[in-house]
Formats: sequence, structure tokens, C-alpha cells
Amino acid sequence: MINQYSQRKYIIGGLILLTGLILILRLFYLQVINSTYKLSAENNSKREVIQYPARGLMYDRNGVLLVSNQAAYDVMLTPGQLSRFDTLSFSKLLGISVSDVATGIKKARDYSRFAPTVFMKQVSGEVASVLQEQLYKFPGFFVQTRTLRKYPKNIAAHLMGYVGEVDKNLIEKNPYYQMGDYIGISGIEKNYEDILRGEKGKKNFLVDVHSRITGSYQDGRFDEPARIGNDINLTIDADLQEYGELLMKDFTGSIVAIEPTTGEVLCLVSTPSYPPDLLVGRGLSQNFNTLSGDSLKPLFNRALAASYPPGSTFKIINALIGLQEKVISPSTEFGCHMGYSFRGQFLGCHSHRSPLDLREAIQHSCNSYFVNTFRKIMEDPKFEATHDAYNNWRNHLLSFGLGNSMNSDLSGELKGFIPKDEYYNRYYGVGRWNFLTIRSLAIGQGELGVTPLQMANITAAIANKGYFMTPHVVKSIKGSDTINHRFTEKHIIEIDTAHFTVAIDGMDLAVNGGAGSTAGRAKIEGIIVCGKTGTAENPHGEDHSIFIAFAPRENPKIAIAVYIENGGFGGTWAAPVASLMIEEYLTGEVKRKFLEDYIFNAVIK
Repeated sequence: MINQYSQRKYIIGGLILLTGLILILRLFYLQVINSTYKLSAENNSKREVIQYPARGLMYDRNGVLLVSNQAAYDVMLTPGQLSRFDTLSFSKLLGISVSDVATGIKKARDYSRFAPTVFMKQVSGEVASVLQEQLYKFPGFFVQTRTLRKYPKNIAAHLMGYVGEVDKNLIEKNPYYQMGDYIGISGIEKNYEDILRGEKGKKNFLVDVHSRITGSYQDGRFDEPARIGNDINLTIDADLQEYGELLMKDFTGSIVAIEPTTGEVLCLVSTPSYPPDLLVGRGLSQNFNTLSGDSLKPLFNRALAASYPPGSTFKIINALIGLQEKVISPSTEFGCHMGYSFRGQFLGCHSHRSPLDLREAIQHSCNSYFVNTFRKIMEDPKFEATHDAYNNWRNHLLSFGLGNSMNSDLSGELKGFIPKDEYYNRYYGVGRWNFLTIRSLAIGQGELGVTPLQMANITAAIANKGYFMTPHVVKSIKGSDTINHRFTEKHIIEIDTAHFTVAIDGMDLAVNGGAGSTAGRAKIEGIIVCGKTGTAENPHGEDHSIFIAFAPRENPKIAIAVYIENGGFGGTWAAPVASLMIEEYLTGEVKRKFLEDYIFNAVIK
């Protein structure tokens, strides 16, 4: 009996100890490990406010400010601090309905009871000031300052991109961002987000029962300062960019200009465009929807994402490949009788003297000459079959940067299209296609697709006589001495340097050779411009007007590609636009006002 009571004593004592241990562990968990209740209690007297850093500024290559910041004010809500308030006066103060207030509170509660949530974005400074004075009437609400983008010159919208609010998917992938944060959505804002955004900080404040800030919490011991974003100097020339957009205002198309020796993009114009300040602030969503629904597609960056046939500008490439493969020489002549005729097939050409050597063929853009050249490339006896010769020809194109992304620091860049031999095998059958089947490639037509950026890069490579640097738009970053190494590496083209001089001679003649030259409108007094026109067939309407050029001939400073959709012959519109851009960049002043008037009064159907 005594043993039985003795055992019960130990059992009861053990249960009491176990219960006590559970209570102690539970208190330890609630007070030390789980901070929910602690936060709830502290939030009655402490408020943590995120300090949003100003995004880095953007300047052009000459230090002209292109993107700055302006103050914006968000009305924040911590649902756990809410108590009864006058919703009618609150709604009138913010200019919204009572039902909007209720909806906003519910949305905030659904997100978190204790974390501050954006209740209303980007109220005016005047509203924010009045609300600050009356916050004691609206417990749980407070005003938080952040910045929005501002554009002093309102140009280069496609290049710079825009900033928008993060979505749930991004928040799940990247814990740095929270609901209501902003992030670069496109352009430089997107590609250099980590550099431009800076790092968020936080400040802790003491607040009274009326939700008014009374001072710093523990003298700022737990504060973390925000680090502003790094400034960026772009490679573009603001004056050239602005002038290009002015010249193209009535056209659909693009201009890309590059500094040949560095690969720095001097301007990147895509039209139709839009003022970048349309995609800032509370009007962003509505304006974006309007722009997205516009049939002219102003959001579409044609300079990077439009793929066109290169047209006759491509004849330069075939000339260089023909020289490299030794199937032609600079003195090789071919006749032209208003076109090329072979085995019942005919490809027309315009009127010019015949026969022509290579330099003259480039000058007059002779279709017959380059179809004959392409035939010799495809029927080169050192290759056993057409597809072997084709693959060799295609490899040359790839070395020019065609058929692949340029790996620039621009977002949305298209690869273009250089078909593989399998493409023709699939359509015509293995061994069932030859030079005649693909003869349109000789003059830059057929299945070829290139972007204006790629064409500008090819022009830079010709200007450099055999190499190019990866095109890029960021020149320097504050706090960093170097740019990405991929922008300082030369890409050597598989064509001997000597052959480029012959092609350049032809391009010089095309502009400066007098009667019969296809690009005479691009001539600039005192500056040797080397160029090539192109007319790209368009199955949906008038042909596209294309022109590539670089200047001056010796030590070139600018290489440029201009595409004008439905503009017809390359010499009609694209060549004058390119010429005016070159004059503006090299001299800082356009004297040929007659040519400006010609462009400004253009009518494209």
C-alpha cells in the first residue's frame, strides 16, 4: 500500500514538472522565437518605415541629364493599428469613395495584419501634407515618401524603358521586393535594375495613441540607412537622339548609330514612339493599355525586335565573301541587260552601263552582278555539294553577328534569321535545291531576316575593316572603373582585311561617284560618306527604304543604319535621313535646310 502511494507521488510530481517545462518552453517560443505578439505589442508604440532609395540617375555620353527623380507620396496602412475613424472625411480628403476605402482596408488585411501595405499610391504633395496634419484622426494610416522617374528631355523611351510595380510572381522569386515596390520593366531600367535600384533602408519611430510620430525609436539604434542607386552614363548622344526622333516623327521605322571602334550606341530611334513620362505615376496602367491597343504599336522597339530583309545593303556582304573565297576579284566584270537571266529564270535590274567591275557594281547596286557572284559562291568547285557551299557561306554571315543575338545590354533583342541548310532540305528535299532555288539571297531578299541593330553593327564592322565590338548603351557606372568585359573584346570577321578596302571604295562611289550613283542624296560637302542603299521587298505594301553608311572614310566616327517602312527606294528617304544624322553628329549643325525640309514634308502612304 505504501509502495503504491509512493509510486503515485512520483507520477504526479513528474506530470507537474512536465507541465511546467511545457509552459516555460511555450513562453520562450512566444517571447524569443516567435515575434508575432511582440510585434503586435510594439506596433502600438513603434512604427517601422521603409526608406526607399532614389534610383540612380541616367546621363548621356556628354553628361546631359536624361532621367532623374521626383518625390511621390504613398498612403500606407497597418491594419493591426486600425480603430474606428470617419471614413467619409477620409474618403473626401483622398478624393475616393467610401466603398473604395472599405475595399482598400480589406485588401490590406488580406495581405497582412501587421505589415504596412500601400493603401493608395502616389497622392499629390498637397494631399500628403494635409493628411500628415490629420493623421491623428485616422489611426493605422501614415504617409511614406518614395520617388518616381522624371525625364528632362522626354526622349529615348524605348532605350531607357520604364519602371512599374512588382507582381506576386516576382515577389515569390525575389524576397527583396515586397508588395507595392517598383522595378525596371524594360530597357535599361530592366537590364541594370540591380545597379539602379539601390538598397532599401528602414527607420523606427515612436508614435503616440493618435498615431503621431513623437521621435526616433531608441535613438535610431535599429535604423538602417537606404543606399541610393548608382548613376549611369549612357553611350548615346542626347542631341543626336533628339534630332533622330524629330526626323522620324512622320515615319515608321528606326535609326541605329554606333561608334565603330567602341561599339557604343550613339542613338537608337524607333518610331512611332511615345513620351516616356506617359509611363510614370498613377496614369501608368491606363496609358500602357492605350499604347498597347494602338494599331501603330508605339511600344514595339523596331530597332531591336523588327526583322527585315536587308535588301541591297546585303550585296556588300556577298561581295566580301566572294573575294574571300576567291571566286571573284576586284576587277571581275559581269554584264547586265536590265537583269539576270539563267535557265529560263529572270531577276530584273535598273538601267546602268554594262559590264561593271566590283566597285562599280556596288556604286550602281547591280542585281545581275551579285547574282552572278552568289552563283559562283554556291557552285564553288572546292565543295562537293550545294549544301556544303551554303554552310560555308552561312558561317561567314554568322561571323558578322547575323543570325544570333548581339548579346548587347539592350532588352528585347531579336536574333534575326539566317536559315540553316535543313530549312531548305525540309522544303525542297535533300539534294533537290541549288543556287537557282535560293538566288534571292544574292540581293538580300528571300528568307533572310536582320534587325536594324545588326545592320548598324555590320556597317561598323565594314568601317573597321574586319572587326566589331559588341554594341552597348552603358558607357560607365558610378563607383565602377570598368564596364562588362564582353564590351571590350574584338569580334574578328572571317574576311581578310584587304578585301574591305574594295567594298569601301564601292560605298564611297555610291555616295560621291556622281551620275548613276544610288546614294547621291547622302553626300555631305567636306565629309566623305561611304554608304549603300537597299530596297527591301514587302509583301504587305510598299517596299522598305534602307540605307547604311559610315563617315568619315578615314578614322570613322559613326556607322548608321536607317529603316523606313513603306518608304520605297533606299535613296529616297533612308539615305537623306542618315546623311542629316551624320552631319548633325560630326559637325554639330545641319546646314542643308533644303534636305531637312524635304524630310519634314515627307508623305509616306
